[in-house]
Amino acid sequence: MANVPQEAIKLLQALMDQVEEPLKITFQNVHQGHLAETLKRFLKARDWNVSKAHKMLMDSLNWRVQNEIDNILAKPIVPAELYRGVRDSQLIGLSGYSREGLPVFAIGVGLSTFDRASVHYYVQSHIQINEYRDRVILPGASKKYGKPITTCVKVLDMTGLKLSALSQIKLLTIISTIDDLNYPEKTNTYYIVNVPYIFSACWKVVKPLLQERTRKKVQVLSGSGRDELLKIMDYASLPHFCRKEGSGSSRHSDDMAENCFSFDHPFHQQLYNYIKQQSVNNEPTEPIKQGSFHVDLPEPAPEGTEIVKTLESEFNKIGKKNCANGLSDSLNGLRINGA
Repeated sequence: MANVPQEAIKLLQALMDQVEEPLKITFQNVHQGHLAETLKRFLKARDWNVSKAHKMLMDSLNWRVQNEIDNILAKPIVPAELYRGVRDSQLIGLSGYSREGLPVFAIGVGLSTFDRASVHYYVQSHIQINEYRDRVILPGASKKYGKPITTCVKVLDMTGLKLSALSQIKLLTIISTIDDLNYPEKTNTYYIVNVPYIFSACWKVVKPLLQERTRKKVQVLSGSGRDELLKIMDYASLPHFCRKEGSGSSRHSDDMAENCFSFDHPFHQQLYNYIKQQSVNNEPTEPIKQGSFHVDLPEPAPEGTEIVKTLESEFNKIGKKNCANGLSDSLNGLRINGA
């Protein structure tokens, strides 16, 4: 906590000490005993403005109560085949831990299709992973390493990123906005690997639009990023798509226990079994019902809206360029065939 404006933390804590039920209960689920670290996260997200950080935190707590977020880990996505479909199309998983004890989450950005369920199931799944991280994974890591661990690192695999990703921007913006407003500063560093041309082109125009604190967290690595990532984690914690230089990512693997995206991976098995057990503990007399857990979907912040518009514009430029190149190649082919 060195070099942190302690006065701002004290002021925000004094304001939060006045919170009454049921916000007090959900706030305990948020900070998990690490009160100062939690207040610091919200203050950082609002550039250390105590008033704005307090409003952000109170809005988040009200969102949690209104949407019953404290109970979301007792709401399984059933049947299992539906959850497997979500896992096959929303590629995310826990591959291990950094040497400092931070959980390493892998995300298959380029190959996630989000086409096997409704938006609400994907939002539900994302929030469940967030809550499981914050209420189970991070407290377990803190206990194991003997120090407060309240953040994670993320490795984003861009393999397979195509212009068709434009259709996913709305859902991704919803998920990103939920994270920005309710889980701020939970990611220590974003490592981006297996970068295709389309990402490089978009990154150049999007990067200047990001806040400085966000830009500093993003590291675009060469190739699979294996050598750089091995500086902060052991080989066993590398996501499967980083283990061989140039191998790229795959949605499937011969060893499903190694592919952290898979429903058969230990992380997802433990998560799914945990949620099923919580549902039994909470409602032992009622059968588990199929149906998504609806959460109020937020409006994107002005910054997010600007980024989306910029991405759409850049994708369209690339698409027109590709079409022009394709037409040129076709005409050249006709000339060659006719010669």
